[in-house]
Amino acid sequence: MKRKLSIFLVSILLVGLFAGCSSDSKTSGNGKKDVDLRIWSFTDELKKPIKTFEEKNGVKVELTIVPIADYPTKLKPVLESGVGAPDVFTGEIAFLKQWVDAGYWENLSEKPYNADKLSDKYVPYVFDLGKDKNGDVRALSWQTTPGGIYYKRSIAKEVLGTDDPTQVGEMMSSMDKVFEVADKMKEKGYSMFPDEGAIRWFTQGDNPQPWVNDKNELQLTDEKMEYMDYSKKLRDNQYTALAPEWSPSWFEGMDKPIKVKEGGKEKETQVFSYVLPTWGLHSVLKTNVKESVGDWAVTSGPSPYFWGGTWLGVYNKSDNKELAYKFVKMMTQDDEFLTSWSKETGDVLSYLPVTETIKDDFSDKFLGGQNNYQFFLDQSTKITPGIVTKYDQQLDTLYGNAVQQYVTGKKSKKEAIKEFYQKAQNAYPDIKVPKK
Repeated sequence: MKRKLSIFLVSILLVGLFAGCSSDSKTSGNGKKDVDLRIWSFTDELKKPIKTFEEKNGVKVELTIVPIADYPTKLKPVLESGVGAPDVFTGEIAFLKQWVDAGYWENLSEKPYNADKLSDKYVPYVFDLGKDKNGDVRALSWQTTPGGIYYKRSIAKEVLGTDDPTQVGEMMSSMDKVFEVADKMKEKGYSMFPDEGAIRWFTQGDNPQPWVNDKNELQLTDEKMEYMDYSKKLRDNQYTALAPEWSPSWFEGMDKPIKVKEGGKEKETQVFSYVLPTWGLHSVLKTNVKESVGDWAVTSGPSPYFWGGTWLGVYNKSDNKELAYKFVKMMTQDDEFLTSWSKETGDVLSYLPVTETIKDDFSDKFLGGQNNYQFFLDQSTKITPGIVTKYDQQLDTLYGNAVQQYVTGKKSKKEAIKEFYQKAQNAYPDIKVPKK
């Protein structure tokens, strides 16, 4: 699950990582062992699965890891030309929809793969995201990445009278209730969230809609516009610690009080909660928290959401499609491998035949013994398929900037929305933008 942190480690150089060699591998004239399968990814999470695959199949696999910031631009020309192209490559949610429609991945709905028959074996939104615009399966994922609100049990007990995840979740089941809790936190000297951006995952509310609909129209729903007001309320009422996501203070606030300036004065505050997905537990919280292990729990917020994920498929021009799909199949459908993988990494699987077997066996010490696995599986069933578009990454960024302009008082709400529309139109001249 280190894949997400790679977003922030863009200085890493392009490297080719070679997994262990099998004694059965073919040998070339110069004595070097040939590579049987080439895989490209933006994450190192495939290193151990590749070793398992080599041992099981007596083959040699070459893994090339490219930092996420460079991945699309490095991979696309290789896929276009076919020169040095991988047999298998991964895709991240930020550019997934572009790639499933680009035709680089093999059509897995066709024979001999027949992936359509697998649809009822996966978390629906995960399977749906791997389809192209014609409904054909191009990529599969072994994981589901729904999110929740991670919070400090000790603070919850002090302020709310309980640390029970179900009860705390009910107290935050709507944005109005979130603000009620935030007000109670402030009264006791705590910050509800590290910053206003934490609530962006709840902007869809009960009306999840894609940024661009089937008529090619940009949709800024009432729920998304309300997010601007919610964010400003968080700032104006001093409910956050003013610690921007991924900043040093954001990480620091997970384990100790952080300093905040209010009205020209500096004070210390503890952050009550962080809004993060499945991988946030293992790759963010556990790697940064030292003193409050066991004092955490996770619960639901005003609406379900997911953040991130890794899909993989077979390159459509590969000369080694049979072996390539064999690896994809191991990563996404092999009961024995996925059971071992999930128990080792904590990855919440999207493959239901395995999750149904193992979901009751999890208890996380970091979360005070809570079965977060069952919680996230329940959340994953509530996520609406079909709302992800190829425009999301850019439009999310543009809208986030507009919200900040409003929150900080640099623009009125009307001015910020107008500027968002203008920038959205400049970025995507083909979409229809409201004339407001």
